[in-house]
Amino acid sequence: MLTAQVKEFGGPQVLVPVEVPDPVPGPGEVLIEVDHADTIFLETQLRAGWGGEWFRMVPPYVPGGGVAGTVREPGPGVGPEWRGRRVAAFVDGSYAERALAPADALTAVPDSLALPTAAALVHDGVTAIGLLERTALTAGDRVLILGASGGMGTLLVQLARARGARVVAAARGAEKLALVRRLGAHEAVDVTAADWPERARAALGGGADVVLDGVGGSLGAAALPLTAPGGRFSAHGAPSGDFADVDPAEAARLGITLYGIADAQYPVEEVRRLRSLAFAEAAAGRLTPVIGEVVPLAEAARAHALIEDRSVVGKVLLRAGS
Repeated sequence: MLTAQVKEFGGPQVLVPVEVPDPVPGPGEVLIEVDHADTIFLETQLRAGWGGEWFRMVPPYVPGGGVAGTVREPGPGVGPEWRGRRVAAFVDGSYAERALAPADALTAVPDSLALPTAAALVHDGVTAIGLLERTALTAGDRVLILGASGGMGTLLVQLARARGARVVAAARGAEKLALVRRLGAHEAVDVTAADWPERARAALGGGADVVLDGVGGSLGAAALPLTAPGGRFSAHGAPSGDFADVDPAEAARLGITLYGIADAQYPVEEVRRLRSLAFAEAAAGRLTPVIGEVVPLAEAARAHALIEDRSVVGKVLLRAGS
C-alpha cells in the first residue's frame, strides 16, 4: 500500500511516498480502507523537528492521526458486523491507504455524511466542541476566536454563534475575514493591523468572556489583556511556533481561568461522544467544515507546503481512495 513518510526532519520535501506491506489487524483492531485523511498544522511542525519535548517522533515515520473510510477487515475478537462500515477514527499514521484502529475507538459515520466531511471533523470537530464545553460558553457570552479561518476556527465560529454568543473572529486578510463573517461572526478583526487588539476590544464591547486562542505566540499573548475579569482563556494552539506565553499570576490577579493544550485531550469514550455530536450537527446541516483543498496522498508534501504558507482557507485533506 502507499504511505507518505517523513524520512528526516526538515521542509515539506522530506515527506515522500513509500510503498509498504498492508498492516494486519490484531485482537480488538480493524483495518480501515482510508478514504480521506485529516491534516493539522501540528503535523507540519513535527515534521520540521519542533515539539520534541512533547512528542517523541523518530524518522522515518508516517504522520497523521485521523481518518475516515471503510472497515476492510475486522481483527480477532471484533464482530463481523463492522466489515464494510463507514467509520472515522484516530489512528497512528493516517497518511496511508490503509490504517489500523482499535474497534472501541471507531465512530460510525452517518449515511447522509460524506466521508471527506467526516475526515474534516474527525479531529477538529472533537476539539472544537470540547473547547466550548470546557470553557462553558453560553448565550450572551462575548467570545474572541484567534485563527478563526482555519479548520477548527471555522467550526468554532459556527458553534459559538449557534450557542448564542457574540462572536468576534480574528483572521488575516480580506478573504479570510469575509469567510468568518459568512460563517456567523458578528465582527471580524484583521490581525495584520498593528492596532488589532484595540479593534477587537471595541468589537467585544470592552472585553471577552471567553478567548479561544488557536494561534499562540505573540498574538495569543496580546489577547490575554482582552479577557474580561472572571473570563476564560484557552491557549490550545501553536501554529505561530509556540503556545501563547501567558502569565498565570497575572491571569489569577484578573480572575481569569486559564486552559491549555492538556485540557483539549480526551479519553477514548469522550472522543467518541464529541465526534458523534460533531457528525450529528454536520448531518443535520448545522455545521459545515470548510475544506479548502484536497490533495492526493502521493502529493502529501504539497499538502504540507499549502498548510505552512497559509494560502488555503479552511482544511487541507489528503485523498487516499480512488
